[in-house]
Amino acid sequence: MASDGECSPATCAWCGASLGPSATRLAGRTRCAACGAATTDPWPASEDLRRAYAHYRPASGRFSGLGDEALRRTRARLAGRIDRLAPAGPVLDVGAGDGSLLDALAARGREALGLERESRREDVREAEIADLDGEWSAILFWHSLEHLPRPGEAIDQATGRLRAGAVLLVAVPNTDSLQARVFGDRWFHLDLPRHLVHLPAAALIARLRSRGLAVSRVSHWRGGQVLFGWLHGLVGALPGRPDLYDAIRRPEARSRPLARRKRALALAVAVVLLPLAALAAALEVALRRGGTVYVEARRD
Repeated sequence: MASDGECSPATCAWCGASLGPSATRLAGRTRCAACGAATTDPWPASEDLRRAYAHYRPASGRFSGLGDEALRRTRARLAGRIDRLAPAGPVLDVGAGDGSLLDALAARGREALGLERESRREDVREAEIADLDGEWSAILFWHSLEHLPRPGEAIDQATGRLRAGAVLLVAVPNTDSLQARVFGDRWFHLDLPRHLVHLPAAALIARLRSRGLAVSRVSHWRGGQVLFGWLHGLVGALPGRPDLYDAIRRPEARSRPLARRKRALALAVAVVLLPLAALAAALEVALRRGGTVYVEARRD
């Protein structure tokens, strides 16, 4: 699937089925008739991805104000859950980012290793799961699976490296969500071209079960960013398409320069629309069609 030049993918990034005449062509992606997942189309060239990630996670941090601290706190809570669920042994964080989760696991005495595109941390490797040896007590894909060029294979490889009783935890955007339906091609979680696969919750769960894992929990809230997905979409519906995500990020982390007045306007409108976004988020969670889905699965 990977290519040095932009091209139209011939097969589904999730299940490997042919994206032939039966596939549904959408803006920036093609939906597979076999599994329901969509593959980014055209498939981005290596240089396009390099540019897309250039500002994604600067060393100074991503978010303005207390945003980065709030992110570290959520990672600390996630580390606590992993520590409670997983048997004794090492944890693998696929897509470790700035290493906040690794730090939180280390604080609990857990051995942990991260995988990332680029990193200067000693506990993070620039590698794929297939390059690793040994077994793991927990493997986590926290909003990283959708960034991988072969996500289906990554799930299979992860499953094969779980020791008995180990857990696999996955959080991804859910294309079967109400917000995905309402906002369509403007949906926050499409994030083209960084997101290479776009999964409905059912496709993720089906693959985990097909690999012999027992799915023990499915949450349409714990995966995070559900409320923000609605808020981003509502703000972006206004004239001029204000980008709330850029507005909450540090200047060096934004996709484009943002005037102070436009940033202030986007934030002010977000405050006004917050009750409506909260109501919409509560509805889709109640209907089990959340903007993201979080799944815990265990190997017997």
